[in-house]
Amino acid sequence: MKKTKNPKYKRVLIKLSGEVLGGDQGGGICPEAVHGLADQIVAIHKLGVEVLVVIGGGNIFRGLQGSQKGIERVTGDYMGMLATVINSLAMQDALEKKGVETRVQTAISTEAVAEPFIRRKALRHLELGRIVIFGGGTGNPYFSTDTAAALRANEAGAEVILKATKVDGIYDKDPMKHKGAKKYPQIQYQEALAKRLRVMDSTAFSLCMDNEMPIIVFDIFKANNLRKVVMGQKVGTLVTS
Repeated sequence: MKKTKNPKYKRVLIKLSGEVLGGDQGGGICPEAVHGLADQIVAIHKLGVEVLVVIGGGNIFRGLQGSQKGIERVTGDYMGMLATVINSLAMQDALEKKGVETRVQTAISTEAVAEPFIRRKALRHLELGRIVIFGGGTGNPYFSTDTAAALRANEAGAEVILKATKVDGIYDKDPMKHKGAKKYPQIQYQEALAKRLRVMDSTAFSLCMDNEMPIIVFDIFKANNLRKVVMGQKVGTLVTS
């Protein structure tokens, strides 16, 4: 009997942009897109992988864009944090409908719908086989959900950040605009910085680099890609030291 290969990673943090929850349009919440993402997450959870999730809010509201249209920056950032909580609840609903216990923890007070972020409690949820979704960013204005992902991954002892996008890795140019764009299968932190490749915002990227937290950027919409990543197959781009 053929022996089943074990996952390469035991504990991962998945960073989802808000736009991936919006489906093809990228705006609002598309139930089909949310359930498709949930199916992939449940599949790796069934392999025994402990899963943490951070979701952006760009499909609903972005604080920076709001400030450019006249909304006070701090107020706009808090609005964006609330958008991430809405997305987190949508993902929780989809995961639990598939039979997986899930907890949402938020960095801002939303106790009627989610727990406050408590690191030890989050780790206990993982031990009990639950998926933990972190909403509300870091709880502070001027920080992105990329930074929240880097912070929570390090706090919770994740082995890798899986940045799930609509693009199959990191390129030297925008592959949507340049046909000859070169894809990097693997790149070092310093090289990514030197070439100004926008893997994450600078704060998040520095936090990962300083703590040697690897990042894998991959296309979440390609069938079974998430499973391939956690099994150690070469998918997307690996950013490492």
